[in-house]
Amino acid sequence: MNRPLAPNLFCDRSPRRDFLRVGVAGLFGMNLAVPALLRQQALAASGASPVAGNSEMSFIYVFLKGGMSTIDTFDLKPDAPENIRGEFQPMNTNVPGIQICDQLTRIARQMDKFSLIRSFTHRNANHGEADHYMLTGYHPVAGFNGGLKPNNQQPSFGSAIAQKLGARGSVPPYICLPTMHPSGGAAYLGPAAVPFVIEADPSSPSFSVPDLSPPLLLDPTRLAARREILAQVDRFQKSAEVRANSGANLMGAFSHRAIDLMTSPEAKRAFNIQEEPEKLRDEYGRNTLGQSCLMARRLVEAGVRCVTVEHSNWDTHDRNFSALKDQLMPKFDLAIAALFRDLADRGLLQRTLVVVTGEFGRTPQINKNAGRDHWSRCFTVALGGGGIQGGRVLGTSDRWAQDPAERPCGPEDLAATTYHLLGINPQDELHTPEGRPIALTNNGRVIRELL
Repeated sequence: MNRPLAPNLFCDRSPRRDFLRVGVAGLFGMNLAVPALLRQQALAASGASPVAGNSEMSFIYVFLKGGMSTIDTFDLKPDAPENIRGEFQPMNTNVPGIQICDQLTRIARQMDKFSLIRSFTHRNANHGEADHYMLTGYHPVAGFNGGLKPNNQQPSFGSAIAQKLGARGSVPPYICLPTMHPSGGAAYLGPAAVPFVIEADPSSPSFSVPDLSPPLLLDPTRLAARREILAQVDRFQKSAEVRANSGANLMGAFSHRAIDLMTSPEAKRAFNIQEEPEKLRDEYGRNTLGQSCLMARRLVEAGVRCVTVEHSNWDTHDRNFSALKDQLMPKFDLAIAALFRDLADRGLLQRTLVVVTGEFGRTPQINKNAGRDHWSRCFTVALGGGGIQGGRVLGTSDRWAQDPAERPCGPEDLAATTYHLLGINPQDELHTPEGRPIALTNNGRVIRELL
């Protein structure tokens, strides 16, 4: 008997909210992660570590956790047998010759702003490993913790981008919302490349970013006093041991900068979604996905280099069609259509790469529970902006969307293309704390047909 999963679990029993959280408020509990992040920003500004890149480009990664059924959304097969084609019909978009699901009416009107890769493929249909593959461009090595709880063996795209390019202004270079996927972190790059995690739902009426506010018991006068105490400690430390440990002496300066981030008007404004017009918030959708996409637009507008939006739960083993029609696709249609339109209207789309995908697709065959199971051999990835030509389809799937029929692409190619468009050489290297070089990408090819 198939029982519904607990609301905090996927079909492989992996927890949805198993993540590492980094917060500015932790500074008051001796958490040094944010000073380390700010130290990385200083290195970027000085040119000491990250390489030069395209300073104008940003990246929004909308990750549909669980695996979207792309045979029911972006690559319908209306001529397939009943146990494959599903309940939805194809619909024309604003680009002649391209059709998508008839439930995605708003996205269809934005088709000229993004393209589809209908021949995306990889070799792993387990959530944990596939997540890691799609979020890093590297397939995990053997013995990957049973496939249940990814250990972030390789840095996520956002962490690598933060390491290579550093921050712009007072906002962090890499932000995850509303939470962080276990494979969305920095791996061996360490705390300097760890994302800033919002850890709050932007659709909540009481939404705020806890780590950009002083603790509730710390009023502004006490915050100023803390700053003065830090200054006194710094002065004492400098007089006593300025030549003993220059690296440790820098920590006080980064602690000051952590407080500056907490009190930065620019940072506060970037996270203040309440500034947006009510009509625009309605257009994105008053739900977690919609408001997270709106927040992502605000953040790249403020200078954040990479924003990863995670949305659950697309793991539709049971009642695939009712889940898509009644719950998932209405929110998805609003959010993604509004994101592309809004970025374009603000002149941000050409300098913002947007990728929309899950870790894999769903089986062509419909199972006995009116659901579709995991399928990584062929699915569709949507991407636009940032140098990607809109209104194109790259590759095709075979007659039942089981396998690519032409021009297969994989996570390695997505990684190479992402870094290339952000002005980072895909052939570059990252380094472990011991100095061991590791290739930024795993022999991926830039998908030049879409550039």
